[in-house]
Amino acid sequence: MDQEERDRFEIPKEVRSMAEAGFDQARKAFEHMLSSAQQTAATIEDRGAAARANAKEITGRAVSFAERNVHAALDYAQQLVHAKDLGDVMRVHTEYVQSQMKALAEQASELGQVVTKAAQDVAKPKS
Repeated sequence: MDQEERDRFEIPKEVRSMAEAGFDQARKAFEHMLSSAQQTAATIEDRGAAARANAKEITGRAVSFAERNVHAALDYAQQLVHAKDLGDVMRVHTEYVQSQMKALAEQASELGQVVTKAAQDVAKPKS
């Protein structure tokens, strides 16, 4: 083939059509893959935000419970210091143990509800 023949060589219409169809198909597949990746990223962000919010609430509750329990223990210690006799010590101790058992049961229940809600929020399908 000389230079003039090579310059006049044309790609047949059928080959160009097949190439264009293949290119269009590849472009559509890429756009679909990109769209799916963006949706997945958005879902992960939403779930991450929900998880962070729930973790913040759980942490806040736990800190609040710890604060209340420390105050109760300090009050208990102060009452013991002011006890006049062994009878007072036993009464203060019994009251403290009973109130702390009740408080701990309530705190465990409340924290359990918050953790359950958090798990449900994270597992909930995006609507």
